Amino acid sequence: MVTPGEQPSPPAVRPAEIPYAKPADLAVVREFVRTEAESLGLPRLRADLLTVAVSELATNTLQHTDGGGVVRIWAEPGRVCCEVVDHGASPGFGRDMPSANEVRGRGLAIVERICDEVGTDIGPAGTSVRLGMRN
Repeated sequence: MVTPGEQPSPPAVRPAEIPYAKPADLAVVREFVRTEAESLGLPRLRADLLTVAVSELATNTLQHTDGGGVVRIWAEPGRVCCEVVDHGASPGFGRDMPSANEVRGRGLAIVERICDEVGTDIGPAGTSVRLGMRN
């Protein structure tokens, strides 16, 4: 995985991918991630957690950018990786969970807590967030 400012290396294999552009696409994205993650060897519970994380990132894309994005998923030795790419600015990773009184702001904190690895690449074209879940 990468840390902010690092350039992630491309996946060793061609990932499966799905674009999304509107809220109605999110259900299809979730089903795609869950199905692909399981087919790549991730146990059901871990696939469900990865699905939640990707859904949070894709939802943020639709709420905070002018366009949609792309979700990619592939296997590496011992883990399943997923990448969410959009055309927006950097997500605010490294934040604490908001207080119980806050209405919003939990999505990125949840992503960091449920995934084994989280890395970002921020560039002029947008943001790429890579997630890793060990098998």
